[in-house]
Amino acid sequence: MMENNDKSSKGIIYQIISFAMKHRKIMQYYLDETGAYHSQLRLLRVISRNPNASQRDIARLMDISPATIAVSLKKLEKSGYIRKVMDEADNRFNQITITAKGNQIVEQSKRIFEATEHELFEGFTEEEKVTLAQLIQKLDANLSKMEEEIKLRKDINQ
Repeated sequence: MMENNDKSSKGIIYQIISFAMKHRKIMQYYLDETGAYHSQLRLLRVISRNPNASQRDIARLMDISPATIAVSLKKLEKSGYIRKVMDEADNRFNQITITAKGNQIVEQSKRIFEATEHELFEGFTEEEKVTLAQLIQKLDANLSKMEEEIKLRKDINQ
């Protein structure tokens, strides 16, 4: 019986991975219209929600290294999507602000996400969406536990 359950679990995982890959491919197709890359759009959304945040703040919010953020911010600034303003209290830090051009891209991407979401859940009842969300939350909680265990093992081995 365990073997049957194992095959079923593998099939579910395969479906989740396949779904995520299809979703990303479709989103990239639509988001190409904005002229910005998916990772840049994510960064722009964080900046738009956190005006005048520092590079370090943004890195922490996104759980990405400050060095990685620095490269992305440089590209966004060059494209005119953001502006770096020297922090008056501490000139070692820059406050990152989104420009009108950056806001336009964020708004365009929001419309794309909303339209895609609407189409994706076509034919679903509210009850089905609630059930799906609950099941995904359970999977996510299990993955979070696994992440914590890995983190603990790494900390112990260091």
